[in-house]
Amino acid sequence: MSLDPHAKRLLDMMAVASPKAGSRATVEQRRESFRKLMALSRSEAAAMGLNQTIPGPAGFIPLRIYTPATSSRGGLPALIFFHGGGLVAGSLDTHDALCRTLAEGIGAKVISVGYRLAPEHPFPAAIEDSVAATQWVFDNADTLEIDPDRIAVGGDSAGGTLAAVVTQLAKEAGGPRIAFQLLLCPVLDFGTETPSRREFAEGYLLDRTTMETDLAHYAPGDPMDPRVSPLRALDLGSLPPAAIHTAEFDPLRDEGEAYARRLADAGVEVSHTCHAGLIHHFYGLTTVIPSAAMAMDMICREVRASLA
Repeated sequence: MSLDPHAKRLLDMMAVASPKAGSRATVEQRRESFRKLMALSRSEAAAMGLNQTIPGPAGFIPLRIYTPATSSRGGLPALIFFHGGGLVAGSLDTHDALCRTLAEGIGAKVISVGYRLAPEHPFPAAIEDSVAATQWVFDNADTLEIDPDRIAVGGDSAGGTLAAVVTQLAKEAGGPRIAFQLLLCPVLDFGTETPSRREFAEGYLLDRTTMETDLAHYAPGDPMDPRVSPLRALDLGSLPPAAIHTAEFDPLRDEGEAYARRLADAGVEVSHTCHAGLIHHFYGLTTVIPSAAMAMDMICREVRASLA
C-alpha cells in the first residue's frame, strides 16, 4: 500500500519543523523531542494509574499501575509494560495515555515500568530493572489482585526489546512463567542491516542516525549479544505465545517479521501483523491517524482474547 495520507501529513509537518535530518541530537534534545512526540498520544480511556516504587538492583524502580475502570473484580490478567524511547528517552509519563488505552482495551491491569535509562545507566541496567520488576509483579500477584497464570509482558520499540529479553531470560532461569508477550514495532536486532532499515533510513519518524546514537549510548560494546539483540538468541523454543505488530513504513519492520518467523519455526505460538500504510509508533498516534486507532482496537482485542 501507499503511505497512509494522515501519516504522510504528520511526517511532512515534522520535516518542516526539524529540517536537519541526520544530525545527532544531544541526550537532552532526544528526550525533549520524544516527549513532544508522545504528547500526541491521548486517550479517552478512564483507567487511571497509581504510582508506586519497588526495590530494584540499584535503588528503587518506579511503577505506574493501571486498573481498567470497567472492572471492579479481582483476579484480572496483567500486562507488564516497558516503554519505548531507544532506552535513552521515555518515561512513565510519556506512555501514560498508551497504558490507559491498553488497560481499558484489554481489560487488564497494566504495570508500567520506569527502568533506568542510558547513557547515565547503560546496558544492562534497563534489563536488570525489567527483570526485577517482572519478578516483583509475580511475587505480589495476590496484593495486586491479578491472576498469576495470566501475566503478560509487552513493550513498544526498544521497550519491545526489553519484553523479548525478559521472556528469554525467564525461560533460561526456569521462571517466572510469563503467559504472553506483546511486541509493538520492536527493536530486535541492533546489529542488523535489513531492507526496511535501508529503505526507511530517513524521513519515517525513526531514522538511522537516532538509532545509531541510541545504541552508542545504551550498549557501545557488542550489539550481537542476545540481551541487546534478542533476535540473535540461539534457542527461541519454549517461549510464551507472542503477538508481534509491525508497520509497513517502519525501518524495524523486517526484524519484527524475522522474529515472528523464528518463533514459529521454534514451535512457539505467534501471530504477526504488519499494518499497511502505517509508520513506527503508530500505536501512539491514534488521535492524528485514524487507521492507527483501528489498529490499536484490533491489538487490544487480540491480547484480551489471548489472556481470557
